[in-house]
Amino acid sequence: MADNETPQNISVPLVTVARKQPEPPVTPVSAVSEDASGIRAFLRARGSANAADRGFAGLMLLGALSLFVIVVLIVWILIQKSQLSIHAFGFHFFRSSNWDPVNGDFGALPFIFGTLVSSLLALLIAVPLSLAVAIFVLEICPIPLRGPISFLTELLAAIPSVVYGLWGIFVLVPLIRDKVGPFLEKTLGWTGLFVEPNFGVGMFTAGVILAIMIFPVISSISRDVMRAVPNHQREAALALGATRWEMIRLGVLQNARIGIVGAVILGLGRALGETMAVTMVIGNHPDISKNLFNPAHTLSSVIANEFSEATGDLYLSALVEIGLALFIVTIVVNAVARLLVWAVTRGNTAKAV
Repeated sequence: MADNETPQNISVPLVTVARKQPEPPVTPVSAVSEDASGIRAFLRARGSANAADRGFAGLMLLGALSLFVIVVLIVWILIQKSQLSIHAFGFHFFRSSNWDPVNGDFGALPFIFGTLVSSLLALLIAVPLSLAVAIFVLEICPIPLRGPISFLTELLAAIPSVVYGLWGIFVLVPLIRDKVGPFLEKTLGWTGLFVEPNFGVGMFTAGVILAIMIFPVISSISRDVMRAVPNHQREAALALGATRWEMIRLGVLQNARIGIVGAVILGLGRALGETMAVTMVIGNHPDISKNLFNPAHTLSSVIANEFSEATGDLYLSALVEIGLALFIVTIVVNAVARLLVWAVTRGNTAKAV
Protein backbone atom coordinates (compact mmCIF):
# COMPACT_ATOMS: atom_id res chain seq x y z
CA MET A 1 0.00 0.00 0.00
CA ALA A 2 1.28 3.43 -0.96
CA ASP A 3 1.86 5.93 1.76
CA ASN A 4 -0.61 8.53 0.32
CA GLU A 5 -3.63 6.08 0.28
CA THR A 6 -6.25 6.72 2.90
CA PRO A 7 -8.03 3.91 4.85
CA GLN A 8 -11.37 4.78 3.09
CA ASN A 9 -9.98 3.61 -0.24
CA ILE A 10 -9.13 0.22 1.05
CA SER A 11 -11.69 -2.38 -0.07
CA VAL A 12 -12.34 -5.01 2.53
CA PRO A 13 -13.33 -8.37 1.07
CA LEU A 14 -16.60 -9.83 2.43
CA VAL A 15 -16.17 -13.06 4.19
CA THR A 16 -19.22 -15.31 4.43
CA VAL A 17 -19.22 -17.60 7.35
CA ALA A 18 -21.25 -20.70 6.66
CA ARG A 19 -23.58 -21.65 9.51
CA LYS A 20 -23.14 -25.16 10.56
CA GLN A 21 -26.34 -27.10 9.95
CA PRO A 22 -27.42 -29.75 12.45
CA GLU A 23 -26.62 -33.12 11.14
CA PRO A 24 -29.58 -35.43 10.63
CA PRO A 25 -29.63 -38.54 12.70
CA VAL A 26 -27.64 -41.22 11.03
CA THR A 27 -29.28 -44.55 10.71
CA PRO A 28 -26.85 -47.34 11.03
CA VAL A 29 -26.10 -48.86 7.66
CA SER A 30 -26.52 -52.31 9.03
CA ALA A 31 -30.05 -51.58 10.30
CA VAL A 32 -31.11 -50.12 6.92
CA SER A 33 -29.74 -53.04 5.05
CA GLU A 34 -31.45 -55.49 7.39
CA ASP A 35 -34.85 -53.74 6.96
CA ALA A 36 -34.45 -53.61 3.19
CA SER A 37 -33.44 -57.21 3.03
CA GLY A 38 -36.44 -58.20 5.14
CA ILE A 39 -38.90 -56.33 2.91
CA ARG A 40 -37.17 -57.68 -0.20
CA ALA A 41 -37.38 -61.20 1.14
CA PHE A 42 -41.09 -60.81 1.92
CA LEU A 43 -41.86 -59.43 -1.55
CA ARG A 44 -39.93 -62.26 -3.20
CA ALA A 45 -41.62 -64.88 -1.07
CA ARG A 46 -45.21 -63.76 -1.77
CA GLY A 47 -44.72 -63.70 -5.55
CA SER A 48 -47.19 -61.75 -7.70
CA ALA A 49 -49.45 -59.26 -5.89
CA ASN A 50 -52.28 -59.33 -8.44
CA ALA A 51 -54.11 -62.23 -6.82
CA ALA A 52 -53.81 -60.71 -3.36
CA ASP A 53 -55.04 -57.32 -4.59
CA ARG A 54 -58.01 -58.88 -6.35
CA GLY A 55 -58.87 -60.91 -3.28
CA PHE A 56 -58.66 -57.86 -1.02
CA ALA A 57 -60.80 -55.77 -3.38
CA GLY A 58 -63.36 -58.57 -3.65
CA LEU A 59 -63.56 -58.91 0.13
CA MET A 60 -64.15 -55.19 0.53
CA LEU A 61 -66.79 -55.21 -2.20
CA LEU A 62 -68.52 -58.14 -0.50
CA GLY A 63 -68.63 -56.24 2.78
CA ALA A 64 -70.14 -53.20 1.07
CA LEU A 65 -72.74 -55.24 -0.82
CA SER A 66 -73.79 -57.01 2.38
CA LEU A 67 -75.36 -53.74 3.53
CA PHE A 68 -77.69 -53.74 0.52
CA VAL A 69 -78.50 -57.40 1.07
CA ILE A 70 -79.41 -56.82 4.73
CA VAL A 71 -81.68 -53.87 3.92
CA VAL A 72 -83.38 -55.75 1.09
CA LEU A 73 -83.97 -58.78 3.34
CA ILE A 74 -85.50 -56.61 6.07
CA VAL A 75 -87.85 -54.88 3.64
CA TRP A 76 -88.76 -58.16 1.95
CA ILE A 77 -89.62 -59.88 5.23
CA LEU A 78 -91.66 -56.92 6.49
CA ILE A 79 -93.65 -56.66 3.25
CA GLN A 80 -94.17 -60.42 2.95
CA LYS A 81 -95.38 -60.89 6.52
CA SER A 82 -97.69 -57.86 6.36
CA GLN A 83 -99.38 -58.79 3.08
CA LEU A 84 -102.60 -59.84 4.83
CA SER A 85 -102.94 -56.52 6.61
CA ILE A 86 -101.96 -54.54 3.51
CA HIS A 87 -104.66 -56.26 1.43
CA ALA A 88 -107.24 -55.84 4.21
CA PHE A 89 -106.69 -52.14 5.03
CA GLY A 90 -104.46 -50.67 2.32
CA PHE A 91 -103.20 -47.15 2.89
CA HIS A 92 -106.12 -46.59 5.30
CA PHE A 93 -104.03 -48.50 7.86
CA PHE A 94 -101.74 -45.48 8.28
CA ARG A 95 -104.63 -43.00 8.58
CA SER A 96 -106.93 -44.89 10.90
CA SER A 97 -106.83 -44.39 14.67
CA ASN A 98 -108.82 -47.55 15.47
CA TRP A 99 -107.00 -50.42 17.14
CA ASP A 100 -109.55 -53.12 17.94
CA PRO A 101 -108.06 -56.64 17.93
CA VAL A 102 -111.40 -58.16 18.99
CA ASN A 103 -113.23 -56.93 15.89
CA GLY A 104 -110.19 -57.11 13.61
CA ASP A 105 -109.96 -53.36 12.93
CA PHE A 106 -106.42 -52.00 12.94
CA GLY A 107 -104.86 -48.59 12.33
CA ALA A 108 -101.36 -47.28 13.03
CA LEU A 109 -102.00 -43.54 13.35
CA PRO A 110 -101.93 -43.40 17.21
CA PHE A 111 -98.61 -45.23 17.23
CA ILE A 112 -97.07 -43.00 14.56
CA PHE A 113 -98.27 -39.97 16.53
CA GLY A 114 -96.80 -41.34 19.78
CA THR A 115 -93.47 -42.13 18.15
CA LEU A 116 -93.06 -38.70 16.58
CA VAL A 117 -94.25 -36.70 19.59
CA SER A 118 -92.16 -38.61 22.15
CA SER A 119 -89.05 -38.36 19.94
CA LEU A 120 -89.49 -34.63 19.30
CA LEU A 121 -90.13 -34.03 22.99
CA ALA A 122 -86.93 -35.92 23.78
CA LEU A 123 -84.99 -33.77 21.32
CA LEU A 124 -86.39 -30.56 22.82
CA ILE A 125 -85.11 -31.61 26.24
CA ALA A 126 -81.88 -33.34 25.26
CA VAL A 127 -80.34 -31.05 22.63
CA PRO A 128 -79.84 -27.91 24.81
CA LEU A 129 -78.64 -30.02 27.73
CA SER A 130 -76.24 -32.00 25.53
CA LEU A 131 -74.73 -28.90 23.91
CA ALA A 132 -74.38 -27.19 27.29
CA VAL A 133 -72.49 -30.17 28.73
CA ALA A 134 -70.30 -30.48 25.62
CA ILE A 135 -69.40 -26.78 25.67
CA PHE A 136 -68.72 -26.81 29.40
CA VAL A 137 -66.46 -29.86 29.23
CA LEU A 138 -64.51 -28.58 26.25
CA GLU A 139 -64.26 -24.84 26.86
CA ILE A 140 -64.98 -23.99 30.49
CA CYS A 141 -64.49 -27.01 32.73
CA PRO A 142 -61.28 -27.22 34.82
CA ILE A 143 -58.97 -29.85 33.40
CA PRO A 144 -59.16 -32.23 36.43
CA LEU A 145 -62.96 -32.44 36.06
CA ARG A 146 -63.02 -33.12 32.31
CA GLY A 147 -62.16 -36.78 32.64
CA PRO A 148 -64.81 -37.68 35.26
CA ILE A 149 -67.58 -35.75 33.48
CA SER A 150 -66.72 -37.31 30.11
CA PHE A 151 -66.61 -40.77 31.71
CA LEU A 152 -70.03 -40.33 33.33
CA THR A 153 -71.49 -39.07 30.06
CA GLU A 154 -70.25 -42.12 28.17
CA LEU A 155 -71.37 -44.38 31.03
CA LEU A 156 -74.96 -43.25 30.53
CA ALA A 157 -74.79 -44.52 26.94
CA ALA A 158 -73.77 -47.99 28.13
CA ILE A 159 -76.68 -48.52 30.54
CA PRO A 160 -79.23 -51.05 29.17
CA SER A 161 -82.62 -49.65 28.29
CA VAL A 162 -84.42 -51.98 30.70
CA VAL A 163 -82.45 -50.38 33.56
CA TYR A 164 -83.63 -46.99 32.38
CA GLY A 165 -87.16 -48.38 32.38
CA LEU A 166 -86.90 -49.63 35.97
CA TRP A 167 -85.44 -46.30 37.07
CA GLY A 168 -88.29 -44.56 35.29
CA ILE A 169 -90.91 -46.67 37.10
CA PHE A 170 -89.49 -46.27 40.59
CA VAL A 171 -88.06 -42.74 40.41
CA LEU A 172 -89.26 -40.74 37.41
CA VAL A 173 -92.95 -41.70 37.46
CA PRO A 174 -93.51 -40.73 41.14
CA LEU A 175 -91.46 -37.55 40.63
CA ILE A 176 -93.54 -36.42 37.66
CA ARG A 177 -96.82 -37.47 39.30
CA ASP A 178 -96.21 -35.72 42.63
CA LYS A 179 -93.75 -32.87 41.98
CA VAL A 180 -93.10 -31.94 38.35
CA GLY A 181 -96.63 -32.59 37.07
CA PRO A 182 -98.45 -30.24 39.49
CA PHE A 183 -95.86 -27.51 38.80
CA LEU A 184 -96.26 -27.84 35.02
CA GLU A 185 -100.03 -27.91 35.33
CA LYS A 186 -99.96 -24.73 37.40
CA THR A 187 -97.58 -22.82 35.13
CA LEU A 188 -98.29 -24.24 31.65
CA GLY A 189 -101.75 -25.73 32.07
CA TRP A 190 -103.23 -22.91 29.99
CA THR A 191 -101.54 -24.39 26.91
CA GLY A 192 -103.55 -27.61 27.20
CA LEU A 193 -100.33 -29.67 27.14
CA PHE A 194 -100.26 -30.36 30.90
CA VAL A 195 -103.71 -30.97 32.37
CA GLU A 196 -105.22 -33.55 34.69
CA PRO A 197 -105.37 -36.49 35.05
CA ASN A 198 -101.69 -37.11 35.69
CA PHE A 199 -100.87 -40.71 36.60
CA GLY A 200 -97.11 -40.32 36.17
CA VAL A 201 -96.98 -42.65 33.17
CA GLY A 202 -97.62 -41.02 29.82
CA MET A 203 -96.16 -39.22 26.84
CA PHE A 204 -94.24 -36.65 28.92
CA THR A 205 -92.53 -39.33 31.03
CA ALA A 206 -91.58 -41.24 27.89
CA GLY A 207 -90.11 -38.07 26.39
CA VAL A 208 -88.05 -37.43 29.52
CA ILE A 209 -86.68 -40.98 29.65
CA LEU A 210 -85.84 -40.81 25.94
CA ALA A 211 -84.10 -37.47 26.47
CA ILE A 212 -81.91 -39.03 29.16
CA MET A 213 -81.09 -41.94 26.87
CA ILE A 214 -80.12 -39.86 23.82
CA PHE A 215 -78.30 -37.19 25.83
CA PRO A 216 -74.93 -39.05 25.95
CA VAL A 217 -75.05 -39.75 22.21
CA ILE A 218 -75.59 -36.12 21.24
CA SER A 219 -73.23 -34.74 23.88
CA SER A 220 -70.31 -37.08 23.14
CA ILE A 221 -70.42 -36.61 19.37
CA SER A 222 -70.90 -32.83 19.67
CA ARG A 223 -67.92 -32.64 22.03
CA ASP A 224 -65.72 -34.56 19.59
CA VAL A 225 -66.86 -32.37 16.70
CA MET A 226 -66.16 -29.16 18.61
CA ARG A 227 -62.76 -30.49 19.68
CA ALA A 228 -61.87 -30.89 16.00
CA VAL A 229 -62.27 -27.14 15.39
CA PRO A 230 -58.74 -25.71 15.00
CA ASN A 231 -57.51 -23.66 17.93
CA HIS A 232 -56.57 -20.76 15.66
CA GLN A 233 -60.30 -20.16 15.14
CA ARG A 234 -60.66 -19.56 18.87
CA GLU A 235 -57.48 -17.51 19.07
CA ALA A 236 -58.52 -15.35 16.12
CA ALA A 237 -61.90 -14.59 17.70
CA LEU A 238 -60.29 -13.69 21.03
CA ALA A 239 -57.64 -11.58 19.29
CA LEU A 240 -60.39 -9.54 17.63
CA GLY A 241 -61.86 -8.70 21.02
CA ALA A 242 -64.60 -11.32 21.27
CA THR A 243 -65.79 -12.48 24.65
CA ARG A 244 -65.64 -16.16 25.57
CA TRP A 245 -69.29 -16.68 24.65
CA GLU A 246 -68.81 -14.86 21.36
CA MET A 247 -65.72 -16.96 20.67
CA ILE A 248 -67.70 -20.17 21.33
CA ARG A 249 -70.65 -19.01 19.24
CA LEU A 250 -68.69 -17.64 16.28
CA GLY A 251 -65.50 -19.65 16.36
CA VAL A 252 -66.64 -23.06 17.59
CA LEU A 253 -70.37 -23.60 17.09
CA GLN A 254 -70.36 -21.90 13.69
CA ASN A 255 -67.68 -24.28 12.39
CA ALA A 256 -69.03 -27.38 14.12
CA ARG A 257 -72.71 -26.95 13.23
CA ILE A 258 -72.71 -29.68 10.58
CA GLY A 259 -71.34 -32.27 12.97
CA ILE A 260 -73.76 -31.12 15.67
CA VAL A 261 -76.69 -31.62 13.29
CA GLY A 262 -75.36 -35.11 12.57
CA ALA A 263 -75.21 -35.83 16.30
CA VAL A 264 -78.83 -34.71 16.70
CA ILE A 265 -79.84 -36.99 13.83
CA LEU A 266 -78.16 -39.96 15.51
CA GLY A 267 -79.95 -39.14 18.74
CA LEU A 268 -83.26 -38.91 16.90
CA GLY A 269 -82.62 -42.29 15.32
CA ARG A 270 -82.20 -43.88 18.74
CA ALA A 271 -85.29 -42.12 20.09
CA LEU A 272 -87.45 -43.38 17.22
CA GLY A 273 -86.49 -47.01 17.72
CA GLU A 274 -86.22 -47.19 21.51
CA THR A 275 -88.52 -49.88 22.86
CA MET A 276 -88.12 -51.28 26.35
CA ALA A 277 -87.76 -48.15 28.48
CA VAL A 278 -90.55 -46.38 26.60
CA THR A 279 -92.85 -49.39 26.95
CA MET A 280 -92.39 -49.37 30.73
CA VAL A 281 -93.33 -45.70 31.27
CA ILE A 282 -95.57 -44.53 28.41
CA GLY A 283 -98.80 -46.11 29.65
CA ASN A 284 -99.50 -48.18 26.51
CA HIS A 285 -102.84 -46.81 25.37
CA PRO A 286 -103.51 -46.09 21.68
CA ASP A 287 -104.70 -42.51 21.91
CA ILE A 288 -104.06 -39.23 20.10
CA SER A 289 -104.21 -36.41 22.61
CA LYS A 290 -102.77 -32.95 23.07
CA ASN A 291 -102.34 -33.60 26.78
CA LEU A 292 -98.79 -34.88 27.36
CA PHE A 293 -99.82 -36.47 30.67
CA ASN A 294 -102.11 -38.94 28.87
CA PRO A 295 -100.93 -42.52 28.30
CA ALA A 296 -99.87 -43.25 24.74
CA HIS A 297 -98.23 -45.85 22.54
CA THR A 298 -95.32 -45.85 20.11
CA LEU A 299 -94.69 -48.07 17.10
CA SER A 300 -92.03 -50.08 18.89
CA SER A 301 -93.87 -50.32 22.22
CA VAL A 302 -97.04 -51.78 20.69
CA ILE A 303 -95.00 -54.47 18.94
CA ALA A 304 -93.17 -55.33 22.16
CA ASN A 305 -96.40 -55.36 24.17
CA GLU A 306 -98.74 -57.28 21.92
CA PHE A 307 -96.72 -59.51 19.60
CA SER A 308 -96.50 -62.40 22.05
CA GLU A 309 -100.21 -62.17 22.81
CA ALA A 310 -101.45 -61.70 19.26
CA THR A 311 -103.86 -64.36 18.06
CA GLY A 312 -104.91 -64.66 14.46
CA ASP A 313 -103.03 -64.06 11.24
CA LEU A 314 -104.54 -60.61 10.67
CA TYR A 315 -103.49 -59.41 14.13
CA LEU A 316 -99.91 -60.65 13.60
CA SER A 317 -99.84 -59.18 10.11
CA ALA A 318 -100.99 -55.79 11.46
CA LEU A 319 -98.19 -55.80 14.01
CA VAL A 320 -95.65 -56.61 11.30
CA GLU A 321 -97.05 -53.77 9.20
CA ILE A 322 -96.48 -51.48 12.17
CA GLY A 323 -92.85 -52.59 11.99
CA LEU A 324 -92.94 -51.63 8.32
CA ALA A 325 -94.41 -48.25 9.30
CA LEU A 326 -91.57 -47.76 11.80
CA PHE A 327 -89.08 -48.54 9.04
CA ILE A 328 -90.77 -46.02 6.72
CA VAL A 329 -90.94 -43.34 9.44
CA THR A 330 -87.24 -43.83 10.15
CA ILE A 331 -86.39 -43.45 6.45
CA VAL A 332 -88.57 -40.34 6.09
CA VAL A 333 -87.12 -38.70 9.20
CA ASN A 334 -83.57 -39.41 8.06
CA ALA A 335 -84.35 -38.04 4.62
CA VAL A 336 -85.77 -34.86 6.14
CA ALA A 337 -82.75 -34.58 8.41
CA ARG A 338 -80.39 -34.94 5.44
CA LEU A 339 -82.42 -32.27 3.66
CA LEU A 340 -81.95 -29.98 6.65
CA VAL A 341 -78.21 -30.68 6.64
CA TRP A 342 -78.08 -29.88 2.95
CA ALA A 343 -80.03 -26.67 3.51
CA VAL A 344 -77.59 -25.62 6.23
CA THR A 345 -74.38 -26.61 4.45
CA ARG A 346 -75.02 -25.82 0.80
CA GLY A 347 -72.27 -23.57 -0.49
CA ASN A 348 -70.52 -23.62 2.87
CA THR A 349 -69.11 -27.14 2.87
CA ALA A 350 -65.57 -26.00 2.20
CA LYS A 351 -65.72 -23.39 4.94
CA ALA A 352 -67.18 -25.81 7.40
CA VAL A 353 -64.59 -28.42 6.70
